[in-house]
Amino acid sequence: MDLVIHALRAVTGGREAPATVAVRDGRIAAVEPHGTAFPGAAEVAELGADVVLLPGLVDSHVHVNEPGHAEWEGFASATRAAAAGGITTLVDMPVDSVPATVDVAALAAKRGAASGRCHVDVGFWGGAIPGNTGELAALHRAGVLGFKCFLADSGAPDFPPLTPAGLAEAMSAVREFDGVLLVHAESEAELAGCPPPRGPRYAGFLGSRPARAEEAAVAAVIDAARLTGARAHLVHLSSARALPLIAAARREGVRITAETCPHYLSLCAEEIPDGATEFACCPPIREAANREPLWAGLADGTIDLVVSDHSPCAAELKHRDTGDFGAAWGGISSLQLALPVVWTEARRRGVPLAEVARWMCERPARLAGLAGKGAIATGFDADLCVFAPDEGFTVRVEDLHHRQPVSPYTGRRLYGAVRRTWLRGRDVDPLHPAGRLLTRTAYRLEGTP
Repeated sequence: MDLVIHALRAVTGGREAPATVAVRDGRIAAVEPHGTAFPGAAEVAELGADVVLLPGLVDSHVHVNEPGHAEWEGFASATRAAAAGGITTLVDMPVDSVPATVDVAALAAKRGAASGRCHVDVGFWGGAIPGNTGELAALHRAGVLGFKCFLADSGAPDFPPLTPAGLAEAMSAVREFDGVLLVHAESEAELAGCPPPRGPRYAGFLGSRPARAEEAAVAAVIDAARLTGARAHLVHLSSARALPLIAAARREGVRITAETCPHYLSLCAEEIPDGATEFACCPPIREAANREPLWAGLADGTIDLVVSDHSPCAAELKHRDTGDFGAAWGGISSLQLALPVVWTEARRRGVPLAEVARWMCERPARLAGLAGKGAIATGFDADLCVFAPDEGFTVRVEDLHHRQPVSPYTGRRLYGAVRRTWLRGRDVDPLHPAGRLLTRTAYRLEGTP
C-alpha cells in the first residue's frame, strides 16, 4: 500500500466510526476495522480522536472566471482555496469567463486555461443559452458534466436567459442523452415588476428580488421537467417557500433536485448592515424566518446538497466605498470556508457530521455523475480530508487563498478546521498542482469503481 490511515473517527458507509483506510495507486484499496495492519505500507498516518477522516468534498457550483476575468479568480487560486477547505473536486460554471462555455471551442479554451494549474480535480458545466440548443449534444460528447441556464438576467451579456419556450427546448435536448439541466430559478417577469435596488439599504436590495420570483421560476422548471421528462436541478435555492412545490413534484415522479448554499444556511437579512455589499448575491440572503425551513428541507431530503456558489469579482466591483447595492456585483466568495460555515451551523443544531458529508461530498458527486468521488469506499479515488470539528477560528481575509480579499464572514467565529487534504492519496502541494481535468466520459471509464 502507498498509504494507510488509521482513523479513530471516519465517515464511511453513511456513519462515523473507527476505520483503517488503505490506498494504492491513487484509489482506496480497502476500508477495514480500525487497527488492521498492512505491512510494508509506504506511509502510515495515525489520526487521533480530535479529528475526523472525511471524503474529499465535491463542490459542483464554482465560478472560476478564467479565461477572461482571471483577475477576479483563476484556476490556481481557486483550487488552492478549495484544497485548504477540504474540497478535492470542483465543477466550474460556464458563465463569468470569456468566452462563456456555450460551445466546444469555448470548452477547449476553458480547459486550456486550467491545464497544469489546478491543485484539485476540476470538471466543467456547459451553458444553455438562446440559440445554442444545437451545441448541447456536441458539448456533452466533449465531456461537460451537464448544462447551466438562467431564467433571468445573468449579469453577463454573453449569457442571456432562456424564455419559457427556450427552457422547454433545452430540456428536450438534454433529455435525448439523459443529461441534466441546472437552472438559476428567478422569474424575469416577476423581477421586472419589482423596484430596482438603489443605494445602501439592504432592505431595498432584498425587495428587488422577492421570494415570489423564485417560486414562479421553480414552478416553471417543474412544469418543463414534467413535460419533457428531463432531469432538472435547481441551483442556489434561497426561498423556503419553494420547498412544497419541489416536494410535491418529486412525489409525482418529476426528475428534479435542488441545492442550497452556506450563506443561506448561516446568514440572515436582519443582521446585514446597510452598505455591506460583501453580502450581495442573487438570489439574496433572506430573513431569519426563512433559514430554519431550509435546514428542515435538507433534513427531509427536499434539498439534496450544499455547495458554495463561489462567485468572486474584482474587489472594486463590490463598491464597498459607496455601499450601493444597485451597483455591486452579486456574488459571495466562500470556497475555502464552505465546510466550516455549514458545520458551525449544523453543530449548533445537533446535525451529525456524517449528514454534512452526505450533503457536501456524496450528493454533489452524484449530481455531476462523478461515480468515483464523494465517499470513503473501496474503488473510489483516495480524495480525503482530515477535519478537526471542535477547533474554532476567526475568519481573516489574509488567511484565505481566494484571489480577492472580500468575505462576508470576516470576523466571524467558525468551528471546524481542515488540517490535511489528500488528492488520490497524496498531500495537496500548493507549489505543485496535481489536479486533473475531468470529463464525463473519460472519468466514468477510468474512475467508476
